[in-house]
Amino acid sequence: MFALPFIRRDAPELRGERINLRMPEPGDYREWSLLRQESRAFLEPWEPRWANDELSRASWRARMGRYREDYAQGSAVAFFIFDGKSGRLLGGITLGNIRYGVSQTGHIGYWMGSRHAGKGHMTEAVGLVTQFSFERLRLHRIEAACIPDNARSIRVLEKAGFRREGLLRSYLKINGAWQDHYLYALIAGETQCVTEKV
Repeated sequence: MFALPFIRRDAPELRGERINLRMPEPGDYREWSLLRQESRAFLEPWEPRWANDELSRASWRARMGRYREDYAQGSAVAFFIFDGKSGRLLGGITLGNIRYGVSQTGHIGYWMGSRHAGKGHMTEAVGLVTQFSFERLRLHRIEAACIPDNARSIRVLEKAGFRREGLLRSYLKINGAWQDHYLYALIAGETQCVTEKV
């Protein structure tokens, strides 16, 4: 296992023009659970099937444990997305499946609360995470996958400079069914474009 090339006791915080990203903390539970609950119908078509206790405190504690373990092992970094002015939680983005050696790659996944969608926050968040990935983690390639019907996610990735590379058949089990996904990727040094709101 390769260690992430930053000091682990200093959890990364990323600051953009309108948003801030930081790792989830135990005290985020209430705001996270409320935002996820009110956004459930908006999120469910694009996510793995929710467990019966998806938003419980026990599930939250297990989630926090996974975040800490993945970060300690250098395999993933989870961020929550906050409004830069109000400090309100907007959504989340994770850089996962981090690999070094001959691949030097990672995979991003993200979600946005329904009332915050379409305002450009996720495009900015993707830009911050890819910059962090290339500059601080020294990765060479960032991948993302999305269901072909997910027009919002496709726009986010394309505005952030990702290029579609192909179709992954029956790639992930989403909301109880195996779904095809488009594979997108961004290579270090390629131009990013994050000017339009998504």
